[in-house]
Amino acid sequence: MFRSVLSAIAAVLAALIGAGELLGTGNADAGELAAPGAMGRPYAAARPAASSPAEPAPGAASVAASAAVQRAADEPLDRILNLYVRDGLVYYRALRAERTVLDRYVRALREVPAGFDGWSTGQRIAFWLNAYNALVLRTVVAHYPIRGDSPGYPPDSIRQIPGAFEGITHTVAGRELTLDAIESSALASLGDPRVFLALGRGAVGSGRLRSEAYSAARLEEQLAAVVEEFATEPWGVALDRLADTVRVSPIFGWRREALIRAYADRGWTDSGRSPIERAVLNLIESSLFPSERAFLAQNTFSFEYQEFDWRLNDLTGGRP
Repeated sequence: MFRSVLSAIAAVLAALIGAGELLGTGNADAGELAAPGAMGRPYAAARPAASSPAEPAPGAASVAASAAVQRAADEPLDRILNLYVRDGLVYYRALRAERTVLDRYVRALREVPAGFDGWSTGQRIAFWLNAYNALVLRTVVAHYPIRGDSPGYPPDSIRQIPGAFEGITHTVAGRELTLDAIESSALASLGDPRVFLALGRGAVGSGRLRSEAYSAARLEEQLAAVVEEFATEPWGVALDRLADTVRVSPIFGWRREALIRAYADRGWTDSGRSPIERAVLNLIESSLFPSERAFLAQNTFSFEYQEFDWRLNDLTGGRP
């Protein structure tokens, strides 16, 4: 009896398979053939796979995987910055005594990261910013304490290190690059001039070195914070109402062409201001207080560049 029941069930299943109506194909309509090898089922779902919430868009898995790899790779730098950086200043003496993690991170930069060719712009920006900032730390630590006598710079300045920016080469992602080349080539090619404000040049006058690594997932938030800091700190933008003057960091002038391309035409177009003045004003204006924006709106101010402060951003002996 039992065997006869099993035989009957088997016969029914065989008939269903032959008719193309095997249970378990979801809500497939008759005649919609599945792609070869699709879960071993003879029919596919009626809707396109790309629109199915259960299936990620093409490449999404690889993007997520590469982002996870990047986060893991930057974790050592994140720890270094969290331990040794406060308000943009660095405990160089302590970092020099415990530089093993930094050296290991810099060595890891030599190899091309897995999936690098498929990385998003945000991932690439975060990578190159972190590489630059880590290499500046490594350059200072390798020569610390700095005591130079080159005229025009403070004795402890990173500029006292011969070729610190334009001469010493570093291997990054399989390329031999100076710090200047990372800034003017690798980063400049990515189209976001805010990155130039995020570079920790080992100097008091540069943008504050953050106590965390840059991350593709939080890059917009981090770069927005960098711009806001430049707009509200006197070493970035100083509004002098009594002198009717706006004095800005020379970094804006160093990268004027990139800033003009990105920001000059976003506003102030009928103000009579130069392209770089318009670019800077458009970039910083949303970060200012209403009273500061009202001062700018009078459009009577003179626009000047500050002198860059090349003192080492060293917290070892107290704030500079």
